[in-house]
Amino acid sequence: MLELIEGWMAAPAIYAVIFVLALLDAVLPIVPSETVVIAAGVFAVSGVPALPLVIVLAAVGAFAGDHLGYGLSRWLRRRRSHGRLARAADRIAPHLHRRGGALIVAGRFVPGGRTAVVTAAGATGYPLARFSGFTSVAAALWATYSGFVGYLGGAAFESNPAMGLLAGLGIAMAVTLLGELIRRFRPSRKPVADGLPAPQVHELTR
Repeated sequence: MLELIEGWMAAPAIYAVIFVLALLDAVLPIVPSETVVIAAGVFAVSGVPALPLVIVLAAVGAFAGDHLGYGLSRWLRRRRSHGRLARAADRIAPHLHRRGGALIVAGRFVPGGRTAVVTAAGATGYPLARFSGFTSVAAALWATYSGFVGYLGGAAFESNPAMGLLAGLGIAMAVTLLGELIRRFRPSRKPVADGLPAPQVHELTR
């Protein structure tokens, strides 16, 4: 299996795969885009793939995917102006327009948060220019974080890529769990993963 993964990482097509997965992750949360970027970071220790290209393509793919999700949810809202999506969007709008930047950036690092926030932004008519600015920051931070987490794992176990991959994934999981613990125990009236009331996020992402 390790040899198969190494073969994929050494193939030029890995850059296209990273871009496509980062793009699709906005509308299909089950796509393992972060895992692939971390794995690429692990093998980048050897110089192939190139870490800067991995980060850039992951960021560009994530940025494009966010706009795809934004456009789809905006289109659906216009076609279904009185449905469940419209009702949820109307309730979420004040939260998003008040704390949009923080939600867009933070949602990138919360499981399911990216899809919920992107969907909410499109459905509520969040200004495209502001959305693009914040999502560019979020995409760049996410891609850099994922790439370097993998790189650190690979550097720590340079002679054993399998252990490096496990270390990189372990670091990412630990950071996610820490964020969840902070969110759950932080004093708040309604603690929610992406800053939006949970029932409304559920309605938007159904």
